[in-house]
Amino acid sequence: MNRLGDLFYLMRPYQWVKNSFVLVGIFFGHAWGNLFMVTQVVTMAIAFSLISSAIYIFNDLIDRENDRSHPTKQYRPLAAGTVGVKAAISLAMVLGVISLGLGEWVSRAALLILLSYVIMNLAYSFKLKHVVILDVFIIATGFLLRILAGTVGVGIAPSRWLELCSLMLTLFLGFAKRRAEIMVLQEGGANHRRVLADYSPILLDKMITVTAACVLMSYGLYTMSPETIQAHGTENLIYTLPLVAYAIFRYIFLLHHQGKGGEPSQDLRRDPHILFSAIGWAVLTLWLIY
Repeated sequence: MNRLGDLFYLMRPYQWVKNSFVLVGIFFGHAWGNLFMVTQVVTMAIAFSLISSAIYIFNDLIDRENDRSHPTKQYRPLAAGTVGVKAAISLAMVLGVISLGLGEWVSRAALLILLSYVIMNLAYSFKLKHVVILDVFIIATGFLLRILAGTVGVGIAPSRWLELCSLMLTLFLGFAKRRAEIMVLQEGGANHRRVLADYSPILLDKMITVTAACVLMSYGLYTMSPETIQAHGTENLIYTLPLVAYAIFRYIFLLHHQGKGGEPSQDLRRDPHILFSAIGWAVLTLWLIY
């Protein structure tokens, strides 16, 4: 891989799929006919992709020594030494400036959301990632900020139901990620990520079970709520619930029987069962709403 490729890999573009949460508001808010608003939402998705890449680079700088002892993270450019510290810092700064500039163009609220994301992640990197349970809630809050960027940031009223569903889903994925890290790193987990010493497989399995149930319950209630039926003009969104349930159960299966779950962004798109469930959910939802 050449230097340009290393810099691109350092940005972790495969993680940009997380920023699809920015698009949730315009999808469920029936604002797809407003070209200017669509442009703003897409701009915010790009801004979040760039600022999240800057944060990833910053985290890799801090964790590069520990990453060298990790079975997979040792191949990251900074840990492997294929990208220098100065080049990484320069890239992170450029990405950050462009992202904040895009946020300022969209709205003052969008800029404040991006700045909140940066401040929260800096606190996470230096201190909060070592606080058990709170570390996963911080990650989940990052996804809620993405939703707010695509709603409040562009003038769309956010759905409280979707915020609740997203919170439960990201908590589920966060606890599953910690469970996968314990399985992969085993006894040496605490040496790589200190907070893993405070987690146990039994504790995480309970949290995964609770959050998975909350995902299904909150989404099911959302599809049947009078507010949702009135907004979308259909009572049939409940028929998308089996696809959501199948994807959740399949992810738990992958976690326990195939040792996956450590990188949700990659696992979700590489498993054909989950991928087809996601595509089927999107197509069915579009058909029912539109």
